[in-house]
Amino acid sequence: MRNVLRRADKPALYCPLTSRMWTYRSLNEDANRLAHALQKAGVGQGDVVMYALLNSAEFVFTYVACHKVRAVGAPLNYRLSPGELALLLDASAPKVFVYDQDFAPLIAEALKLVKKRPATVVMADLENSGTAPEGITTFRDFVKGMPDTNPPLPESADIYDETTRLFTSGTTNLPKAVPINDLNETLSAHDILMHFPLNATDVTMNLTPWFHRGGLHAGGPTPVLYCGAAMVILRDFAPRLAVQYISRYGITYLIGVPTVINMVARLQETAPTDMSCLRGIVLMGSPLDSEPCQRYMRLLTPHINNGYGTTETLWNTFLRPYDLPEHAGSAGTPCTDDDVRVLTLSTEGQTDPEDMAPMDGTTVGEVAILSLAKSTCCYFANEELTKKKFKNGWLYTGDLATWDEHGYITIVGRKDDMIVSAGENIYPTQVEAILNEHPKVAESLVLGIPDPKRGQIVVALIKASDPSLDEREMKQYCLEHPMLSPYKRPRMYKFVDELPHNATGKLLHKMPEGITF
Repeated sequence: MRNVLRRADKPALYCPLTSRMWTYRSLNEDANRLAHALQKAGVGQGDVVMYALLNSAEFVFTYVACHKVRAVGAPLNYRLSPGELALLLDASAPKVFVYDQDFAPLIAEALKLVKKRPATVVMADLENSGTAPEGITTFRDFVKGMPDTNPPLPESADIYDETTRLFTSGTTNLPKAVPINDLNETLSAHDILMHFPLNATDVTMNLTPWFHRGGLHAGGPTPVLYCGAAMVILRDFAPRLAVQYISRYGITYLIGVPTVINMVARLQETAPTDMSCLRGIVLMGSPLDSEPCQRYMRLLTPHINNGYGTTETLWNTFLRPYDLPEHAGSAGTPCTDDDVRVLTLSTEGQTDPEDMAPMDGTTVGEVAILSLAKSTCCYFANEELTKKKFKNGWLYTGDLATWDEHGYITIVGRKDDMIVSAGENIYPTQVEAILNEHPKVAESLVLGIPDPKRGQIVVALIKASDPSLDEREMKQYCLEHPMLSPYKRPRMYKFVDELPHNATGKLLHKMPEGITF
């Protein structure tokens, strides 16, 4: 960590809940203690260390320590079921598994289900004062007595070593394991530095969990520590705390999905606080429509950005402040180091990258991404899926989109979400964008259900911001909207308190349990 020399006494990490601050020197010392403890536990180059941790100092120590000993750090989605966690543990066979005390019951069940229990299991807790169950070591005892000096880097260390293993959101099946090498991490940090732009004077707060790529790499530990900036730990998202921390710590960049940024904006609308320190807000995970974009620009900061990408490739298109609000709703244009194209749809395998859809803003094709700087172009221990999703470095995302003559890409849905009604293709995201324009709609979910006459019909679930909204008003709104063709209009509506999202905030296009039409 060259920033230990350059910025030894500068803040690197703040934990508001414990009122602690780590400088680059003290963070490095804590990471070193853990690195030596991992080596004592038998962890060496290429071995896996898995961790199910809330955003925390221990998360950062574990991430950095794995790099120091050239182990593969694999953060887990702690919102998975015990059975799913057990399958991931068995697939990666970690030598050490670190978890947060908050998840003790979940982890206990998962460890009962694994075929081979990790040799060392470590429990972390916020105050470092908890008592671990039998057979499990507390984090404080695990690192106790370990030296705070830098461990020697293995002689065979290489820029192509796998250093991090992430898991996709798993919207349909068990999450896929995505290996990321040392060079990918460095160039991902460079990408963030370019596009925010981020530098050593910044203080970031990512409102999402760090276990996914947007949490780790977009204003999270990777780019922040790389450039010598500082970050504030938001252990778990709470709008009021997030707003308080902005002014308390002088946060310059706020990172999150539109749903959580919307909660921050609502608080700012009802109880304004000083946010003049913000240099920008970076959104990810879903499109940013025009109305909320203009609202955020008015209430929070005029410097709004939105990134689109994948776990496999980080983000690959970007909407910058100068694109907005004119191009709100689109995913922007390709990032500096990436090639992103909309290819002609094919029912027989992968379309050649040169067979592009017309850049007319209306023809729908599949998004393909070439991002060799930020991707290993494969999945861990899954050659079949690698061949299906990658070809000559190109990732075939399964996302459907249009693009215009200037290269602005607009996501309209996924191949497996597309609704076919009376022979017409309907893309849920397009309909949702229109429904969300209604002033009484907070969020919508558009799905297709079976119909004996048309094959499928369009239905909508609505999370209302005004309780007076009803089905009759929505149908009249859709009838009068100039951009909604008759066959795309929802035939039926249900009003719900919440819509389904995955752990990274993406809207899940599946019917929630207990709802029928």
